[in-house]
Amino acid sequence: MTELNVLVLNDAEGLLASSEGIRRMREHANVRVVSISLDDIPDAELADVQVLMAVRERSKLGAAELDRLPKLELVLQTGGHAYHLDGAHATARGIPVTLGRRGQGPRAAVPELTFALAIGALRHIGTAGESMRAGKWEPFLGRTLSGRTLGILGYGRHGKTVARLAKAFGMDVLVWSRTDHDPDEDVEFAPLDELLTRSDVISIHLRLSDESRGLIGERELSSMKPGSVLVNTARGAIVDQDALIAALTNGPLAAAGLDVFTHEPLASGSELRSLPNVIALPHIGWTVEEVFLEFAEIAADQLDDYLRGELSPDELLNPDVLG
Repeated sequence: MTELNVLVLNDAEGLLASSEGIRRMREHANVRVVSISLDDIPDAELADVQVLMAVRERSKLGAAELDRLPKLELVLQTGGHAYHLDGAHATARGIPVTLGRRGQGPRAAVPELTFALAIGALRHIGTAGESMRAGKWEPFLGRTLSGRTLGILGYGRHGKTVARLAKAFGMDVLVWSRTDHDPDEDVEFAPLDELLTRSDVISIHLRLSDESRGLIGERELSSMKPGSVLVNTARGAIVDQDALIAALTNGPLAAAGLDVFTHEPLASGSELRSLPNVIALPHIGWTVEEVFLEFAEIAADQLDDYLRGELSPDELLNPDVLG
């Protein structure tokens, strides 16, 4: 049997190339690992690619991009979502798109960053660090998590972990969720408007959808508790970015910790880069060593399943493609 030609994109950190998962793939496929995006690769080098492994949304995979790979028969999409990929076009071409929803690494990485941002905002860690680098020794008056209320939007894999960690910090927890949950869980469920007015820190853990896009707009931001902090490690488009800037400039928000933005990369001239009460990060919630190594292991498993004709519909963005 002829070996498949596999192209692994955007290994900027160099972790995938040396991973056990890629070693396993090379046992039955010709694997090329590159640090660059699909846009930077000439068409001639894509002509024989049959399997594409994509690192999250680092390469856009719209219809035009997918059509640059005429022999493509499988996409190994890392992470649990594929907002950057034209799923309908992949399906029309009969190309299965796998997802890494079973990954455990982000379940630690994203909640940990959530609290790094919350604590950083409450304790002015970014501003204090800049002050020290400027040769100063200034006092900064902060606030603790303990004794305060955390409002969580979304109670899935990240939201539940954040709730558990918040309890360890001595916080009260309010949750707003679109889905029903066990009433015996050790959190209080509340309507969105109530959660916004009662919470000292609000953390977003929703998937981006038609319902969640723009969910937190001018009205919602203006209703938040004076002095509150907003943390977003989910998707930038869930929050109206212009309204957020206004709420950070004029109140009621005291600060924000942001790892995601409506458009990424964030524009170099965006006010969110310069406001002193904003901690802005370049979408690093998932970029930890453990996650990359797990990406490779899951992709290797899925390639094995594909070669055996045993791809699970539960791991596909487009299960209908299996017929």
